[in-house]
Amino acid sequence: MNWIKIASVDQIAADESLAIEVQGKQLALHQCDDELFITDNVCTHQYALLSDGFLEDGCIECPLHQAKFDLRTGQAMCAPATVGVQTYPVKTEGQDIFVAL
Repeated sequence: MNWIKIASVDQIAADESLAIEVQGKQLALHQCDDELFITDNVCTHQYALLSDGFLEDGCIECPLHQAKFDLRTGQAMCAPATVGVQTYPVKTEGQDIFVAL
């Protein structure tokens, strides 16, 4: 796997999301329940940034029409979204956060 440094742990607060662009991809880094997750940043229903959404119960909720996506699997959990978002492997080394694309 090709790991790419995308952030440091002090750049993201608990229960927050951060927009990141890596190699032309719009990604969202989420910290939920003391775990880090990375998903595509654009909702599959209609263009909205998931990094502007709400984290709750292991899901990210789109700020536009309240579609929810599971942070672990990317699965769409409710309408209006019917297609999930891509998730990506994430790891930390010291203070650095890495994604594998």
